[in-house]
Amino acid sequence: MSSEKSKAGNIRTRNSQQILQAAQEEFVLHGFKGTSMQSIADRAQLPKANIHYYFKNKANLYRVVLEEIMTAWNHVLADMNNDSDPAEVLSKFIHAKMQLSYTNPNGSKIFAMEIIQGAPHLKEHISQDMRQWVREKSDVMNSWIAQGKMRKVEPSYLIFMIWASTQHYADFETQVLEVTNRREYDDEEINKITTFLTEIILKGLDIPIK
Repeated sequence: MSSEKSKAGNIRTRNSQQILQAAQEEFVLHGFKGTSMQSIADRAQLPKANIHYYFKNKANLYRVVLEEIMTAWNHVLADMNNDSDPAEVLSKFIHAKMQLSYTNPNGSKIFAMEIIQGAPHLKEHISQDMRQWVREKSDVMNSWIAQGKMRKVEPSYLIFMIWASTQHYADFETQVLEVTNRREYDDEEINKITTFLTEIILKGLDIPIK
């Protein structure tokens, strides 16, 4: 019986991930309003009934997609505390955000479209969960400032700056590639951008680069 449950769990996980991937692709191409559950089902190559079984409706599926995007962005800062090394924490955060812009640009684009439209599906999350998250991370950064680990800045501005500078390479991918005469990003280019952003930000904060 346990093996049957395990098999069923694996199928559920696989189907859920398949649906979420298909949903991301549809939402980035057509937006929330222009995407249908049928188009997601078609892209996922699953019956429409399966989509409703796992996610009930389009709004619920859209929120799950957005929540997964934000969780992936911010998990690297989950353990930061007053005793953490700012150089290590911020370098890891910038690296993680750049890697996600490279490997999952659709996630950033969907989030950007949601915010540009006034965050109709995320306003409560932003005003409550995200606001609290920024406050908690700001408190830690203020502790680093008090300890002399970095120069005095407004922590929320720093967080916005890292979000903006890393997500730019996903949201404005077409512009960046056209201006730099590239067909696509590659590992070398992403590493160069990550190093550049890390050096500029840490130096601006008077944090020694390791």
